[in-house]
Amino acid sequence: MNGIIINIEKGRIAIKFLGALYGPFFSVHNWQLAFSVSGLITIFSLILLECMLSVDNAVVLAAQTEQLKAESDRKKALMYGMGGAYLFRFIAIGLGTYLLQFWPIKALGALYLVWMSASYFYAVRHPKSKTGKRTKRVHGLWGTVFQIESLDIVFSVDSILAALAVSSNPVIVLIGGCLGILAMRIVAQVITTFIDRVPELETAAYVLVGLIAIKLGLSLPMINVKTPDWLFSILVVLIFIWAGWRHAVHVKHHRSMYTKPKA
Repeated sequence: MNGIIINIEKGRIAIKFLGALYGPFFSVHNWQLAFSVSGLITIFSLILLECMLSVDNAVVLAAQTEQLKAESDRKKALMYGMGGAYLFRFIAIGLGTYLLQFWPIKALGALYLVWMSASYFYAVRHPKSKTGKRTKRVHGLWGTVFQIESLDIVFSVDSILAALAVSSNPVIVLIGGCLGILAMRIVAQVITTFIDRVPELETAAYVLVGLIAIKLGLSLPMINVKTPDWLFSILVVLIFIWAGWRHAVHVKHHRSMYTKPKA
């Protein structure tokens, strides 16, 4: 009998705890504040913040989805990944400052990105196929979705904490974050399309993946070296410009070979 009473009491405590964490999402007052003039301005600010903090996320997403051959699978991977990202945002915003304890996730994420970048360049330098072309480990649709979800958890820690610092209204933070995710998925799809047209961009993407791993590792609490987001954004642009220049040089050289007059 005592065991039943204890279990009931534990259940009440758990429900009360969950209500404290997620009850504000269902508050009419919070939703009214979210759609006030000041609330909408804050949401717009959070969308911009999410985009600025998630430039690295978009690059990694593009590199992940590019391995899927079918365009329909790429769109599905981004769509399913976005759904999972929304769910994680809801859970994580409710947990709030508990995310500060998740630095080991960032460390594992940095190590995975190092492996991801290194394995790409190793495959380029050591092709296994008889045709001389490099072979690349290809994951299926759901494997890619799992990778997207895992990395989104890693990358979203900083953006969620930054958003909670801007507004204490969880509804505003959730709306701003979700719209920011949508914007980043669109950017990732655009980058993927460009990679199809300009193959050199794939190499540039994996160079950035390696740099992102360094950036993520430096941000760990025991190191605590912050790389300015604006500086990293400029670096992203410069590397992609370099890839475009390399592509233009390659195309020009290829054309000159076929247009060279015969002796």
